[in-house]
Amino acid sequence: MFSPDQENISTSSTKVPVKYGELIVLGYNGSLPNGDRGRRKSRFALFKRPKSNGVRPSTVHVACSPQAAKAISNKDQHSISYTLSRVQTVVVEYTQDSNTDMFQIGRSTESPIDFVVTDTVPGSQSNSDTQSVQSTISRFACRIMCQRTPPYTARIYAAGFDSSKNIFLGEKAAKWKTLDGQMDGLTTNGVLVMHPRLGFTEDSKPGVWREISVCGNVFTLRETRSAQQRGKMVENETQELVDGSLIDLCGATLLWRTAEGLSRTPTVKHLEALRQELNAARPQCPVGFNTLAFPSMRRKDIVDEKQPWVYLNCGHVHGYHNWGNRDAERDGREGRERECPMCRARGPYVPLWLGCEAGFYLDAAPPTHAFSPCGHVCSEKTAVYWSQIPLPHGTHTFHAACPFCAQQLSGEQGYIRLIFQGPVD
Repeated sequence: MFSPDQENISTSSTKVPVKYGELIVLGYNGSLPNGDRGRRKSRFALFKRPKSNGVRPSTVHVACSPQAAKAISNKDQHSISYTLSRVQTVVVEYTQDSNTDMFQIGRSTESPIDFVVTDTVPGSQSNSDTQSVQSTISRFACRIMCQRTPPYTARIYAAGFDSSKNIFLGEKAAKWKTLDGQMDGLTTNGVLVMHPRLGFTEDSKPGVWREISVCGNVFTLRETRSAQQRGKMVENETQELVDGSLIDLCGATLLWRTAEGLSRTPTVKHLEALRQELNAARPQCPVGFNTLAFPSMRRKDIVDEKQPWVYLNCGHVHGYHNWGNRDAERDGREGRERECPMCRARGPYVPLWLGCEAGFYLDAAPPTHAFSPCGHVCSEKTAVYWSQIPLPHGTHTFHAACPFCAQQLSGEQGYIRLIFQGPVD
């Protein structure tokens, strides 16, 4: 896999740190468009910390008591404030938990955030595309607590603590008192989680999307992302992340891979070997008879001269040519609808790109299928799995998308089997 982030490794010990897992942002094919920098990157590895920083709930203060005010103003004390009305606030103090490590995710670049996540713009090639969007991702979106001892269970909670170690749920946020007298609530746009059935393997099937509360309870989805009314509590499900769990922050979706799951996933080296194998077979363009080659993984944005192109309605792979470009002949530009010279099927004609983010692959099989309409190539099992997953989009819709670029899938299945022509000689 990618080399672990050096900044996360304790320099005081020579032992290899325990890796809990990695979070990978959907829509980025191996790195952010302008490169990974600091806490802003396309994937984030969670390592056991040299010293635990986990917290757990302790004392509950009701109303505007001096203790409640003190808990909020104390910079060394974690607390969650639930504003019930102008005159009543419930403050839950949190105390240190030496058994867990806490990792926080959100849009804020303040120091409590370990992994800075910005809105994903489908198919965008540069960061300039992403900045103009009004973000729907919370500044302190969620936190993950990892057990410091085996089996290193990771649990997710909505909302993260700010620089003052506080979480504030205002008057408008959905909140309630639980049966055991504790408080709980939901964040404005919510944190949704989907656990795959049968793990993240060749047999994986999509699970059901749920919403996670501030205290880590599981609920059915609200009518819309920010509706006041919470869903029904799902008693028999937990907030424990499993290999392949998806976390949606309303603007970006993250894939959780456990360390064990990643050890079974193809490495970038393996994907590079598959690329070279494909090119070694010397696929040819059936029109120009020129040899085609997938560009190296580093050149994953620039269309190469030898790049394979595909007709998305039939799967026939060609080199770039102008044959059958009726739209272009008619109005002097490159049209999207093209007629395949092999079978006369009409449809979009796009360049093919290798899916370079190894964490999205379900198996190590050869790249034989491409997502439609973007042309990202991966194994058949990987294409089938992602085409079946309804990913949250906006505040109340869902659609399947390519994991490598986040573009909404089109066509009957959302992917196509590639038909290569071998060398004539």
